[in-house]
Amino acid sequence: MTNLIDFHTHSNASDGTFSPSEIIELAEKINLTAVALTDHDTVSGIPEFLEKAETSNVIGIPGVEIAVTWNYKELHFLGLWIDHNNIELKNLLSEIRSNRDQRNVKIIEKLNGIGYNITIGELKEVAHGESIGRPHIASILVKKGYFKSNQDVFSSCLARGGTGYVSRILPDPKTALDVIHNAGGIALWAHPVHRNHSKTKDLLSNIKYFKSLGLDGIEAYYSEFSVNQHNMLLKYSEDLNLVISGGSDFHGMNQPQISLAKGRGSLSIPDSVYFNLLKYYEIIKK
Repeated sequence: MTNLIDFHTHSNASDGTFSPSEIIELAEKINLTAVALTDHDTVSGIPEFLEKAETSNVIGIPGVEIAVTWNYKELHFLGLWIDHNNIELKNLLSEIRSNRDQRNVKIIEKLNGIGYNITIGELKEVAHGESIGRPHIASILVKKGYFKSNQDVFSSCLARGGTGYVSRILPDPKTALDVIHNAGGIALWAHPVHRNHSKTKDLLSNIKYFKSLGLDGIEAYYSEFSVNQHNMLLKYSEDLNLVISGGSDFHGMNQPQISLAKGRGSLSIPDSVYFNLLKYYEIIKK
């Protein structure tokens, strides 16, 4: 049986429900070779994550997920093997979180205006970490009985274009890629075709452009990818000499349909992906 990995997970330091330690415990329970913690716009969970990994059979990889804006769209980059104490990285993430907090105020004002009773105080109570966003807002609305699930909230009002949606102020791709590299990490484009299926015809040119900015690789294994999308990304990575990664985008009970390492049930990322990434990381680190 092939050993597996998961290099895209979220703890309660951002919008997941498992603590960083619990992610390591779950990874050990299902016999993963390695797991990366890639919280949104924060590295505050990394110390606990790495400390727990030291006493585990699972290899813990410090990471982060950074949102950027490009061509009027929001895209996400993953940084793996980042130095979570890097000042430049921490400053960028702090700025992004500050903009996120301002956005939350505007979202709540919109929701109040259309009849949903929710306050900033409630939002701070429900969030365990410093990166607070729409999933936390959604969980409050579900708890109050306005909706049956977080997905219902997003479908009704919090998704892009919805009545409660507010766009984010985000860095550009080059800024995020440079900061990841300056923090000692490798930079990957997360879920490059997820929620963007109509634009797959532009995917190759987009990957080439991000590579010119310093992109190291792409997430070719992902919970929502079809077999054709997965194979397409593998081919592009080979053609462009890019490394590949993969992950479930695990959020715990905030997205209960997504399991660690298994995604919706069929995801399977062999640990050869980890060893190839490690080899690449060790080469560029020199």
